[in-house]
Amino acid sequence: MSWIFLIIAGIFEMLGVGSINRFNQMKDKKSLALLILAFAGSFLFLYLAMKQLPMGVSYAIWTGIGAAGGAILGMIFYGESRDWRRILFIGVILLSVIGLKLIG
Repeated sequence: MSWIFLIIAGIFEMLGVGSINRFNQMKDKKSLALLILAFAGSFLFLYLAMKQLPMGVSYAIWTGIGAAGGAILGMIFYGESRDWRRILFIGVILLSVIGLKLIG
């Protein structure tokens, strides 16, 4: 169950990163509420995951999901660069997360 909590925490982290951009553009109460709720969900599920999983592995995977997911959301929704090198390094982040899961 801890791994599921960690994945959910990562998804909320992605939503939080995306909502930062939304708040920067709109600066309304709805965007601020979404930002706060997304990061609150992220920390809550990270906390639940870390009850069973080691801190180093949990934090690395949570950060990897958030960073890679945020970059992918930026490419899809905000027109950020889709340069092959950027995609390559996002893949490296994801492979690192998988590697940590396999050895953790």
